Amino acid sequence: MSLTVSKINDALSLEKAFYIREQVFVKEQNVVAEEEYDEFETIATHFIVQDAEQGVGTARWRFTNSGIKLERFAVLKTYRSHGVGSMLVKAVLEDVLSNPSNKNKTIYLHGQVTALGLYEKFGFEKKGELFVECNIEHYLMQYKSGEKF
Repeated sequence: MSLTVSKINDALSLEKAFYIREQVFVKEQNVVAEEEYDEFETIATHFIVQDAEQGVGTARWRFTNSGIKLERFAVLKTYRSHGVGSMLVKAVLEDVLSNPSNKNKTIYLHGQVTALGLYEKFGFEKKGELFVECNIEHYLMQYKSGEKF
């Protein structure tokens, strides 16, 4: 396995990211395709993890009225428990935190209950009550400013 993570800057890599999301969210988790793909695809900053040329994980971040939202973390089933999720969270956080204009903005995500441990490892903490989004249980999670990962 030769895993690399990178920011998406080309159409082919974005197609790979959409394929991963289709497999994980639409097919595996039964999210309606119309809810998975949205008007933010062109303005979000996307990332991909590849094993050689195969896309195996993806995520994105974008600006919202509440701050900076990390979202659409997806890893193909056969690549889970191989560090792909950690690679994505680390790369996305580093990208967000490296931009001085993002300083003092709230960094948050909607964490699926099954992935809470991953996000907590990187300094996110649960805020509020359990909620359901696309028939999947989530918690609002916020990044603790200054947290080292």
